[in-house]
Amino acid sequence: MPDSSRRIVIKCGTRLVTTPTGLNDVFISDIAQQISEVREMGTQVALVTSGAVAAGRTIAPMSGDALVTRQVLAAVGQAPLMTQYAEKFGNKGIVVAQALLSRADLAHRSGYLNARNALNGLLDADILPVANENDVVATEELRFGDNDALSVLIAKLIGADRLCILSSVGGLYTGDPTTDPHAELIRDAGKVPREDLERMAGEASEGGSGGMRSKLQAAFEAMADGIDVVIADGNESDVIIRLARGESLGTSISALGPIRSSRARWLSSSLGQRGEIVVDSGAQHAVVHDGSSLLPAGITKIQGVFERGDLVGLVNPHQEVFARGLVNYDSKNLANIAGRPSSEIFSTLGFSYGDEVVHRNNLVVMDRLDEKNG
Repeated sequence: MPDSSRRIVIKCGTRLVTTPTGLNDVFISDIAQQISEVREMGTQVALVTSGAVAAGRTIAPMSGDALVTRQVLAAVGQAPLMTQYAEKFGNKGIVVAQALLSRADLAHRSGYLNARNALNGLLDADILPVANENDVVATEELRFGDNDALSVLIAKLIGADRLCILSSVGGLYTGDPTTDPHAELIRDAGKVPREDLERMAGEASEGGSGGMRSKLQAAFEAMADGIDVVIADGNESDVIIRLARGESLGTSISALGPIRSSRARWLSSSLGQRGEIVVDSGAQHAVVHDGSSLLPAGITKIQGVFERGDLVGLVNPHQEVFARGLVNYDSKNLANIAGRPSSEIFSTLGFSYGDEVVHRNNLVVMDRLDEKNG
């Protein structure tokens, strides 16, 4: 990883920001001091915070985890949460701005660009964005999940060099460190096969609605978009300052290549995905390794309902999304030409929008490690 970062995103989970009795004033004061010092180094910072629901639970007499309960608790807890941030950062001469986002807000390209412009505007004005999921309007199907996915999205929106996911544990371990005395910290995730990392993350113990598996999935998405990621213990002394200086802490997941363009970063996200196109292994190889467009001949199945111009996922025979792109045919018409050569599109449909189902210019491969291995 580079020794310094021009823009970084810091994500703080619920267990760090709150205690059983309310907000963790000591922790919030500490990160305000650290972020103040990092900003003085010339690094721009965006903060992603959890904790509104947990804060609300200490104020409102409600129990359970039903959707409406979470919405009510978030509405109650968001105000005191932001009040704490405004006070602690204000003591350091830093103005903070609340940014409540939902997947629905960002599903369309226009909403994505509006959010990007607003966040970049805040950073350019030397204001600290404090982002959180808008739990008041989020549904179960469209939630980010303890903000791990949201932190990646914020990093994409502002073109961050690095994402620092602060957790209540020191990073990703070979086992559950709370029950396995032989569990070892994985310093460099790039040296461990991906399937082993996913297994270890599933075994790990980490609180919040995301858990370690969620953090690892977020890291995979970020690194494919050219963003370095580190998962570290948020309670470690001066962790943010040390990470900003390039010190090796926690688990590092290095970017697979240079940061992608804004449009490619939006395409790679699942925010606006309307459906999926299942393809055979030959079509996958052509898209990933040969840089080809997706043609109808390699399509085996259509999943979901979508219109022409919608964002869709390309799925391999193992049901893994390996690419995303803008589709040239709606799901109904695509079902009629799936498996056929492009030369039969006009005779089958009576019209043609071109030989490609998803053109290479409107497509992005999810895992650039596959591209490298091609």
